[in-house]
Amino acid sequence: MRNISFLILDVDGVLTDGGIIMDENGRESKCFYVRDGVGAVLWKRAGFKLGIISGRMSKVVRPRAKQMHVDFVYLNTPRKLKVYNEIKKKYNLRDREIAYVGDDLHDIPIMKRAGLSAAVADASQDVLPFAHLITSAPGGKGAVREVIELILKAKGLWKKVTKMYYE
Repeated sequence: MRNISFLILDVDGVLTDGGIIMDENGRESKCFYVRDGVGAVLWKRAGFKLGIISGRMSKVVRPRAKQMHVDFVYLNTPRKLKVYNEIKKKYNLRDREIAYVGDDLHDIPIMKRAGLSAAVADASQDVLPFAHLITSAPGGKGAVREVIELILKAKGLWKKVTKMYYE
């Protein structure tokens, strides 16, 4: 975990519980967990990059990503490995520097390569063999925060990024 400096997240089932709420006009909304957002802020405070690769197109993801200070967002990307490889090239990264959090079949190709692959507690059973760790929290309920805390603590950065809250 000490090599990790780049975190990539799926959205549906990871940053959300996987539910999609649609009104009578077909407008979509999602519920995001605030502690995952706080985790993202702490991750950025530590000086690391954060990104999203989602297989679906959803208008609500970009505004939430902006609130979380996400560095890049790729939507409507069912074949995520191509984007993952583009990101590696663009940022001059090796797999061992990247952590990825996923929950379903489309996440497996990246999970097989990332230096740290995490699956949320309620991930598809097919994903679990490819995860280095499985969170205790389900998707959309703190799983992202859990991964961020784990990495920052392993790197000895947790006290530094949370210090302002204890002063």
